[in-house]
Amino acid sequence: MELNNVKETGVLIVGAGPCGLALACDLARRGVPALLVEQTPGLFPGSRGKGIQPRTREVLDDLGAGDAVREHGGPAPVGMLWQDGERMGEHRMFRVAAPTDAEPYGEPWMMPQWRTQEILLARLRELGGDVVFSAALTGLAQDADGVTAQLSTGPVRASYLVAADGGRSTVRRALSIAMTGETVDPAPMLVADVRVAEDALDRLNWHMMSTDAGFITLCPLPGTADFQLVAQFKEGEPDTSPEGVRAVVAERTHLEARDVTEVLWASDFRPRAALADRFRDGRVFLAGDAAHVHSPAGGQGLNTSVQDAYNLGWKLGQVLRHGAPAALLDSYEEERRPVAAEMLGLSTRIHRGEQERGAAAQQLGLGYREGPLSVGRAGVLEAGDRAPDGPADERRLFDVFRGPHFTLLAVGTDAALPEFAGSQVRPHRVDAYEAYGKGLFLIRPDGYVGWAGEDTAGLAEYAARLGLAPEAG
Repeated sequence: MELNNVKETGVLIVGAGPCGLALACDLARRGVPALLVEQTPGLFPGSRGKGIQPRTREVLDDLGAGDAVREHGGPAPVGMLWQDGERMGEHRMFRVAAPTDAEPYGEPWMMPQWRTQEILLARLRELGGDVVFSAALTGLAQDADGVTAQLSTGPVRASYLVAADGGRSTVRRALSIAMTGETVDPAPMLVADVRVAEDALDRLNWHMMSTDAGFITLCPLPGTADFQLVAQFKEGEPDTSPEGVRAVVAERTHLEARDVTEVLWASDFRPRAALADRFRDGRVFLAGDAAHVHSPAGGQGLNTSVQDAYNLGWKLGQVLRHGAPAALLDSYEEERRPVAAEMLGLSTRIHRGEQERGAAAQQLGLGYREGPLSVGRAGVLEAGDRAPDGPADERRLFDVFRGPHFTLLAVGTDAALPEFAGSQVRPHRVDAYEAYGKGLFLIRPDGYVGWAGEDTAGLAEYAARLGLAPEAG
């Protein structure tokens, strides 16, 4: 609504990248009023963050985008090493594991970032939301009750503001929050989306060439006719013009410049790792690249960003819709900043060849055991652990968890389950299951165990911290 020409909303999200779109989807399904604004006229057009890790696939599935991700993406192609125009052999880029009951996605999924954003925007529109494009933030002020943001389209008053506006975040700079980090590699990089003549290069492999000038790779992007080109420059600066892109292909590969039939998008960057000194300033939160900037080598940036949104969304929902104490929002930085730091270190080590892209890169082992919202343990799980998938009668546990609610899961126990007001907490019982053992588990909306125990002692007190009220009577 508008009051004195000031638009009012619950949450103002600045930046319509994967992080901002995922957060907007999560808030929309919770019925939280939110306004998502983007300073550019449209969605980001490039493929840059093309790897979707298994944990992020679980997140996107819960947000209702899983079918589209499966339809438009595909597994990472097997690497092919080249030298002097000859194939030298395969190179496996990622750890691939067979799906299990507990972990239904065993390998990274490949999809260009622009497609991920299109899918999330389509999902947001299904939920009744949208993006206001060409709306740039020009200033902000906050007080005890909210944030007033000056946009190029007019002023907005929000209870909270989330900066999801990238590594050069306008919001972060306005708040004078420093980024601490390092240059991962002094050599600049070129990244581009190109199309290649069908008879010049096959789409079965991720093609990799190493030269004295620096490496170059051409990766076919599933669901498109495009390749993502990445080239390192040990000397000089990348030329991002179509002619420059064609020239580096001709110089470093067996292809001719004319084999690059189209250059759809191109950019340059220097691999850097940096972490914001804090993720919160009053009623403003930093998320995604605004809070942490990764080398692309580990495939962690987009994934960590989407999971920032997934962590923050349910907490904003509990405070704004269900009366949870505002202190619940303190847990966002306490939980996500250590994870971001861990993933930054992983990305940097992978870039420098100090670590393989193993299980850690899939993010299934990340959790919040040391976080302020993790209480208790039962069976083989400790509060803060990711809640595994598994059989649940004729469904899957992820089907039971899917949605904005909490789940009180009884595994292999007849312990009585308390009832909670409304539909915020849904009880469910399953037989003993090795991925859990036996016990009671309160599963957070973001798929992590919040509380665990052999009986309900302490559950009511814990639930009150999250704005969950027991059924009267």
